Amino acid sequence: MDIQKINNNAVQQIIDAFTQQLVQGKLRPGDQIPTEVELAEKFGVARNTVREAIKILVAMGVLEIRRPVGTFVCKGFTEPMLSPMLYGIILSRGDSYNELLDLREIMETGTMLTVIRNAGDEEISTLSGPLVALGEACRREKPSVQEIFDRDDDFHEAVMALAHNRVVERIAATVRLMTHDMRHESVELMLASNRAEELYRAHEKLYRILSERDVDGVYREIRSTYYVPDEQVSVIPLSEK
Repeated sequence: MDIQKINNNAVQQIIDAFTQQLVQGKLRPGDQIPTEVELAEKFGVARNTVREAIKILVAMGVLEIRRPVGTFVCKGFTEPMLSPMLYGIILSRGDSYNELLDLREIMETGTMLTVIRNAGDEEISTLSGPLVALGEACRREKPSVQEIFDRDDDFHEAVMALAHNRVVERIAATVRLMTHDMRHESVELMLASNRAEELYRAHEKLYRILSERDVDGVYREIRSTYYVPDEQVSVIPLSEK
């Protein structure tokens, strides 16, 4: 590592120094970093400062400690890498219905396009199971909001798994968590207007789009699975079929 001594905001500067080393390719996945004593001497800071910076980088998924061997740069994507970004999204989301709806649509569209690219035909066919379960829930004599909501979740979670991309899957799951209330309200409103079968048909169409790898259909139909209250005038309402 090429290291220059630092003075103020020492912990953050150490983190920034590691970031630059990674960006410039001077540190690579799997590389072992110097010891705390060596880093403290090279940075010109106390050992506790180095230890704190390393703890943060470990928590972020950039470094991993392998006792008693040493500390290494992680190889590839690790789950903690997403946490700071995801918490930032959650904390800054505010109460904007339309912004959350846009975010949901972007993620669901992107996830489906990724499935079309990455999943095999047999894998996509496994979505028929969650789809049938959703249809059964929608067609009960007295359909349950919670059951339909849960089966809808099962279908979309199965779609996310077929993306074969942990980053996409994790972000999409977080967006679904953030839009939980919105999605639950959507099911409630559709049942109240006797449109449970329409909800099922919209998901059936999504399944067909994935099976046929119809990219244009993804953009055309993804929001057909949403019910948007009339007062949300700046978004597109669910069209009558």
